[in-house]
Amino acid sequence: MKKVPVVIINGFLGSGKTTLLRNLLSQSKRKNLSVCAIVNDMSKLDIDGELISNITAVEENKKIFKSISSYVLSSKDGIKKLNQSITALLNDNKPDIIIIETSGGCHPMPLIKYFKCHKKTKLTGVLVLIDGSMIANDFDYGKNLIPKIQENMVQGVRESIDLLVEQILFCSHLIITKVDKLKSLQTQYIVNEIKKINPFASLHSIVFGKLSIDSLFEINEYDYFAVEKLIKELEPILITEENTESPYNLATEIIKDDRPFHPQRLWDVCHKFLDKRIYRSKGFFWLASRNSDSLLWNQAAGSINLELIGTWRAAIINDKNNGLLKEELKLIENKLKKEDGRFGDRCCDLTIIGHKNHVVQFSDKLKSCFLTDEEITNWQNGTKFKDPWPQKILRIKN
Repeated sequence: MKKVPVVIINGFLGSGKTTLLRNLLSQSKRKNLSVCAIVNDMSKLDIDGELISNITAVEENKKIFKSISSYVLSSKDGIKKLNQSITALLNDNKPDIIIIETSGGCHPMPLIKYFKCHKKTKLTGVLVLIDGSMIANDFDYGKNLIPKIQENMVQGVRESIDLLVEQILFCSHLIITKVDKLKSLQTQYIVNEIKKINPFASLHSIVFGKLSIDSLFEINEYDYFAVEKLIKELEPILITEENTESPYNLATEIIKDDRPFHPQRLWDVCHKFLDKRIYRSKGFFWLASRNSDSLLWNQAAGSINLELIGTWRAAIINDKNNGLLKEELKLIENKLKKEDGRFGDRCCDLTIIGHKNHVVQFSDKLKSCFLTDEEITNWQNGTKFKDPWPQKILRIKN
């Protein structure tokens, strides 16, 4: 039986993995390719899974997509979930390729070991995405990566930088993202430093996830022999980490609330308390100044984007010029009746991931940005709040 090729999209938190997968799935629809996808989110909220499920290709055929949340895919439980998902996809489809997006905290080694023994699939590409802007700003274009790893080895500690470097070591293709924020010479500096870590990887750069899906079919089978020694060296360390409460000093905090953010307080908190120790935060939210807009919170390192993903159902019902039929309005009203929040389906669901000593502090500061009961009363009586966020917000497209 011909084995189905598998491509893994790996990379540190906020490197652009979901953007790339969305782009690839949209291409598969246009090119009439049979592509299955698995998305892993280490958070219970499964933000990435929701974003992928809204792609047209997935909306038209739910059986091509599996989401694995609340686990890191490289853990023992994560591998079990991966095996179940692969089996289900192969039972329901005849895919040309399977694309797997891992969470940012995923170590590639257990996945490589899993696919080496898999009878129905063959691992081809292990694509590791590197945020070029982050490498430039936080690691001096990559110059600090190797010295920091060496320092950690001497001190016997494991941090997020160890995971980042090991993702590079295991990759077959290294893709530098967000190069639009860099000058060409700066990108070349990064390439030169990264090559020192893995000189055998094929290096590329992309902007906004624009990678041709055709290129995935040109990749040969993964070279297991090239990482055999590396696996032997790291296996005892990863076995120990399996029983560690927060490997790489990563911690996750979840914020759930039905209240909107005060736009000015949110702006102030992000500018004062958001730094490189908050590796990633993402989710859905709303602002008191824009109560119709369903917004995506998308932060990586020191930068944050607000993206418009739609209109809240509660806002559609309140809009006298919504242009919907009575039957459509009735359907929306029935869905709203199932919501527990005070403001219909409007809500804030955020995941914060970062260094464990800083995640709780930043999360507490974010919670202080929600409207107080007094502010909610005043807001409902017509009070307006200053909104310093850009008025033109990027709208997500397939």
